[in-house]
Amino acid sequence: MVAVMLASSPGIKVSFDDHTVHEYDGDTGAISVIPANTERNVTWSSTCEKVIVTVPPPRLLELAAHEFGSGQAVLQAPPLGVIDLRALHLAEMLKMELAREVPNKIYIESLITIFGVHIVRNYTGVEKFPPSRKSGGGLSNRSALRVREMLESRFSSKITVAELAAVSGLSPRHFIQAFTRTFGEPPHKYVLRLRLNFAEKLLVESVLSIAEVAHLSGFSDQSHMTATMSKYRNRTPRQVRQQR
Repeated sequence: MVAVMLASSPGIKVSFDDHTVHEYDGDTGAISVIPANTERNVTWSSTCEKVIVTVPPPRLLELAAHEFGSGQAVLQAPPLGVIDLRALHLAEMLKMELAREVPNKIYIESLITIFGVHIVRNYTGVEKFPPSRKSGGGLSNRSALRVREMLESRFSSKITVAELAAVSGLSPRHFIQAFTRTFGEPPHKYVLRLRLNFAEKLLVESVLSIAEVAHLSGFSDQSHMTATMSKYRNRTPRQVRQQR
């Protein structure tokens, strides 16, 4: 999640996972970059006006793949109160379009994509697999990287073992064995974990209906997501939503 201040708001207090409270003045153009799964509590002493853009981790990974060519994008949050004029300009454009009587959805999606590229270029590093890692009968480092990027960018859509195996140059049967040795679980469980992680994030952080969350996360319907979440996470989507 990325937040950009549209107007000054002094006396902002924020605490992260370690519960240490930091106080700063949020000047116009101040940017906050919050990685996924990071606990963050904020309080304001005055009116706060800002634009918030959320980028799902698979989308961030996809943008990073286009930008860097390889590796795993790792968000590197800037210090509190840092001014980003480029992000401010994009945020103001988003606000203007959203304020229109009939916003142009394609234009909004384009602005969000540009915003995501800006974040990738300026607030991420690249984490690569250690070159010394041995396959031990698993996937090669290069194949593991390509397969992981493919899964994390397309987990919500249908993807076959044959497609994944083709990326690695293996038969489907040998691919499943090599994938399991490399990642510690078979492909279908890896995909289910990605879908459940994404669904839980949407349930907690969005106002989408449970049925919409199921669709966006790659489940066939709400019942499918509920059954899967109950089996692997021991809780239902409604229970997860109560955490908001």
